[in-house]
Amino acid sequence: MDRILIRGGNRLAGRLPISGAKNAALTLMPCALLTDEAVTLGNLPRLADVDGFGHLLNQVGASTAIEGTRPEEFGRVMTIRAHALTSTEAPYDIVRKMRASILVLGPILARAGEARVSLPGGCAIGNRPIDLHLKALEAIGATIELAAGYVKASAPGGRLAGGRYRFPVVSVGATENVVMAAATARGSSVIENAAREPEIVDLCRLLVAMGARIEGLGTGMLEIEGVDRLHGATYSVMPDRIEAGSYACAAAITGGSLDLIGVAEDDMRATLDALIDAGVTVTPHGEGVRVEASAPLRALTLSTAPFPGVATDMQAQFMAMLCKAEGASVLTETIFENRYMHVPELARMGADIQVHGRTAVVRGVDTLVGAPVMATDLRASMSLILAGLAAEGETSVARVYHLDRGYERLEEKLSAVGADIERVSDG
Repeated sequence: MDRILIRGGNRLAGRLPISGAKNAALTLMPCALLTDEAVTLGNLPRLADVDGFGHLLNQVGASTAIEGTRPEEFGRVMTIRAHALTSTEAPYDIVRKMRASILVLGPILARAGEARVSLPGGCAIGNRPIDLHLKALEAIGATIELAAGYVKASAPGGRLAGGRYRFPVVSVGATENVVMAAATARGSSVIENAAREPEIVDLCRLLVAMGARIEGLGTGMLEIEGVDRLHGATYSVMPDRIEAGSYACAAAITGGSLDLIGVAEDDMRATLDALIDAGVTVTPHGEGVRVEASAPLRALTLSTAPFPGVATDMQAQFMAMLCKAEGASVLTETIFENRYMHVPELARMGADIQVHGRTAVVRGVDTLVGAPVMATDLRASMSLILAGLAAEGETSVARVYHLDRGYERLEEKLSAVGADIERVSDG
């Protein structure tokens, strides 16, 4: 089992490249199931979740080929070709490992007229039901049945009809699933109160490049006119705004200065605004954004929210950063009810955090101390890395397979900007 060792106290400085977005990549890859032509995705991050999703696509009959990148380079180019679907089932043994697997439901249903997909797994950060996925698909013509841990969906007559659906609450995954399914429906579809995350804009842009007709990109209302078929396309995955935000917090907690190369400023405006409120200097430039912390950090009051608010995927990283801020910060988690599992681990390092339901009060401390800690989920893992970077002594982070799901070659990137960090294996 691998661990990451960090000897804290180093100020981070330099250029740090931002990889392609995990959350976008896992949404773009299933689009290849909607056509019998090749879909080529560039800037695809080297992540365990991306590899796992590739295996899932192979399971249903798609071929995947990696092209033209050297091992020392970040990112990959992958060509996916689903000439014919050999299966319409996404089995439990693959889907249970990754919640994003549910995103094959809409494309398989649209392409084959039926789909059988296991209920998903993923990080244990709270209840994340898929009822909105199913209701949205029903609204555009699907017949849904739940049995023995599987979703069985069918399109009467072999093709979805299209329709109208208004989400009662914003759901990123459900918006993605229904948009992919509606792209080749017989009629038009209107999705109201759609999620507006940049990853959904990225998805819609790929679908448009494949021949889909979608209006309202970046808004809460998406209008989709179904087409008879989609064709192949070549597309580059957007930069990862959560990775960029995580490394921005690394600069802040170490009193450092990082140039985040390739980042899209508008995609992470809420994160950058929060950093500015905490006393961090943020300077956009031609290659990305510079984040510099030259003064003590100030306390914040933050609440997670759907885009354009502060992303729930940034909550744990902000919490770690605010452990070194002056005064008391208040964080409220509105998306997932069980996303404070990193708090006891941060407390082992000297953090002063009290949790009251969905609200956490973080009182800044003068010193964090290295300790053996254990990651509980992907973003919690990063919060422990951040705390370790600022702590006195050595921090050992176990269960780093969580990190490998969402951060491309993290130790290499941090080492290059001054961190004393390494991966070790216990055999």
